[in-house]
Amino acid sequence: MPFPTSWCEVDRAALTHNLNVFAGLVHGVRRLLPVVKSNAYGHGLFEVTGVLVEEGVGQVGVNELDEGLALKARWPGLGALVLGHVPEDGLPEAVRAGLDLVVYREDVLRRLADAAEAQGTRARVHLKAETGTHRQGLEPDALVHLARTAAALPSVSIEGLSTHFADIEDTTDDRYAREQLTRFHQAAELLANHGIRPRLLHCANTAATLNLPDTHHDLARVGIGLYGLWPSQETYIASLMRGTVAELRPVLSWKTMIAQVKDVPAGAYLGYGRTFRATSNLRVAVLPIGYFDGYDRGLSNLAHVLIRGHRAPVRGRVCMNMALVDVTHVSGVSERDEVVLLGASGDERVRAEDLAAICGTIHYEITTRISERIPRRIVG
Repeated sequence: MPFPTSWCEVDRAALTHNLNVFAGLVHGVRRLLPVVKSNAYGHGLFEVTGVLVEEGVGQVGVNELDEGLALKARWPGLGALVLGHVPEDGLPEAVRAGLDLVVYREDVLRRLADAAEAQGTRARVHLKAETGTHRQGLEPDALVHLARTAAALPSVSIEGLSTHFADIEDTTDDRYAREQLTRFHQAAELLANHGIRPRLLHCANTAATLNLPDTHHDLARVGIGLYGLWPSQETYIASLMRGTVAELRPVLSWKTMIAQVKDVPAGAYLGYGRTFRATSNLRVAVLPIGYFDGYDRGLSNLAHVLIRGHRAPVRGRVCMNMALVDVTHVSGVSERDEVVLLGASGDERVRAEDLAAICGTIHYEITTRISERIPRRIVG
């Protein structure tokens, strides 16, 4: 039986709400590809996927082969598109599991074909057009060559054609995204001219799904928005400008408990490096959480946690396994009290965006860096 010192809570109602928001935008849950890569953006791969399956989702997006295999083992009927790199020695297993793969190399394509032929089945592949991000995608001539090669292999099925936007989350100006969209349409037309028509066209991420309806095509790959987080402030502003702001609800809370409460006299230092000195008598709570768990060291002396509905500032450096917070102003505080690191308590809330701003990063990094060993629990 595990005895965690911190845990994450995944709000089923919020997750289902966000799923329905995006399903409404693309006219049906089966036109969505919820992306659960990287431990579902830190929210829990199995926990999130379980809710999605219950809500009728038939296919999800992952990054790694191991993620896809783990999901297929638990839900054999669930489709999974592997968006990232698959090692060559894993290709036969990918075919055996019936995973869809993004393919951009001819040698990989032929290995997949050989594996599928040996197993008496067909490899399911998605090709990727280069439109301006310069990751994985193929320029027109190379795309046509790979597509024609795939079409000539009886053991290969071309399931999709995709691309990915470069800066749609970083600006309210969608001109570059629309240039990419035009190149994507040209790539699809080029393949059609060679008699190749992939079953699915897909290029929309969360930001595009929210703000550019003409990118939805056959499938929308929704990642960060599924978890109730806007991709960026610019994406939110762009939605405001369009007058179509979606109601997204944060799904994740991260909690710990107070391990110790102690009095610290004025003039004393807290933590490593003596980066904080008490200017008055303080009451300090020791939390059994640190940067090993994903609570970033950059939050030292800057972040707040929530205890009994009050904000308690982090004092001193965040350690590998511990952090200190000032609870002088929180009446009745004691050991074993719940502490909210991310989420809400009373009228107060700590957002992933708030922690990201302190650390000089993005909220994607805040949630995905929460250690996988910390349990995720479905609530609500």
